[in-house]
Amino acid sequence: MEYPYISLVLPIRNEERYIEACVESIFRQDYPSDRMEVIFVDGCSEDRTVELLENMRQRFPQIRILNNPNKTVPYAMNIGIRNSTTEIIVRLDVHAEYMPDYVRLSVETLLTRECENVGGVVDTRGRGFMGEAIAAMLATPLGVGNSQFRTTDEDAYVDTLPFGCFHRALFDRIGYYDERMTRNQDNELNYRIRKSGGKVFLNHKVKSIYYCRDTLKGIMRMGFMNGKWNVITMALVPGSMSVRHFVPMAFVLSTVLLVLLTLVTRSMFFGGLLALEWGAYLLLDLFYSYDIARVKGIRFFPVELILYPLFHFAYGTGSMTGIFALPKMMRSGAQK
Repeated sequence: MEYPYISLVLPIRNEERYIEACVESIFRQDYPSDRMEVIFVDGCSEDRTVELLENMRQRFPQIRILNNPNKTVPYAMNIGIRNSTTEIIVRLDVHAEYMPDYVRLSVETLLTRECENVGGVVDTRGRGFMGEAIAAMLATPLGVGNSQFRTTDEDAYVDTLPFGCFHRALFDRIGYYDERMTRNQDNELNYRIRKSGGKVFLNHKVKSIYYCRDTLKGIMRMGFMNGKWNVITMALVPGSMSVRHFVPMAFVLSTVLLVLLTLVTRSMFFGGLLALEWGAYLLLDLFYSYDIARVKGIRFFPVELILYPLFHFAYGTGSMTGIFALPKMMRSGAQK
């Protein structure tokens, strides 16, 4: 087939640790490099990200660098799409590296399948011991629920997926990225695709490596912010998030409520419910921590035991914080 001209759009901000490996993986693609432009939209980076990109542009003239004064991802994507010169958009992330056939398979699938968005399977990895431990946690069902793009080895139509490959005309039809969504912009866009009658397709052969946070502080902050924005997104765009996104909040709320009821009523009934809930959770924690340690080494076992509850509590607490942020967000949403 004659490959169409395409635009790869990547939001960036302070990515000096990841930018070079990402760019190298993009230009190792088996897609003809003379038929693609690579648009980096920089959100006012304060490190060497842009300097490194400028240096690499000498080797790869397909690179374009645009400025995003608003800094967030949806603004970056909209700037990139509006400044693109092709009819197919491939949205990528700089925290990732892409298998050599990633772009080609994405474009071929978009052109041959009945779908409006194509994505693939994400292999989560970390750097250093803590990064490896966090990546291992995020790769389990207890860590990510039923996120098919992290756990499946089959093709499927799905509710959402990260990144994506689209016809540019899609954005003219259903609208661009929702610029209110500091996070969850992919969930919101894929919801609109499905609501408009389109389909989101996961091709399990389309593969990337995603580098997660590699510090305890980083993963807890990510969990907190994800939890917060899940609530905000659900309120602003009802139906865009699934039940699994709110399980950590239910866990934290039920724990706090049962502890308070046990203390106030001194009832063994509520104490028993609390023991049952935490007993079940700790059994899952032990099972998945052991499963990781069995593969990666016993030193991972105690770390995973602690990581799961810390991550889930940060996530659930973030969701509770999101509830209190709703009035302000709803006012700004109404003004959109």
